[in-house]
Amino acid sequence: MYFVLLVLHSLLRWLMLGSLCYAVYTAWCGISKRQLFTEKANAIRHWTMTISHIQLVIGMTVYILSPLLRMKISGAQGASFSEYTFFRYVHISLMILAIVLITIGSAKAKRIAGDQEKYKTILKWFLTALVILIIAIPWPFSPLAQRPLLRFFHF
Repeated sequence: MYFVLLVLHSLLRWLMLGSLCYAVYTAWCGISKRQLFTEKANAIRHWTMTISHIQLVIGMTVYILSPLLRMKISGAQGASFSEYTFFRYVHISLMILAIVLITIGSAKAKRIAGDQEKYKTILKWFLTALVILIIAIPWPFSPLAQRPLLRFFHF
């Protein structure tokens, strides 16, 4: 079950990043072209938040079941920074922060009356979350922890 959730978490990362980038792009276009806040823009806001919450639930489950975090690291006290430290503290903290920012931005935008203010709110909160997400993802080229761009099932 752990590996299935890990693969799902890896795949949903791209859906989450894509929806967040699209929401930021939509907000930017809405501001720069002075567009009305449409039902489509509202759906993008809503689905971006929903996808991020699904990713959080799966990520928290992966975190709890993770063999990397369950194993005892011998000599971990002497290591200044390790993959264990990244996943144990940095990754989860930054991801939770990013999803909190998405949630706050979505809730604020939902309650604001003006169209341009809605777009500005989404742009500010979602763009900040996007930057944090990009930092917290264990990219294959990251100096903190490396993971493949996609995980696949191996039968």
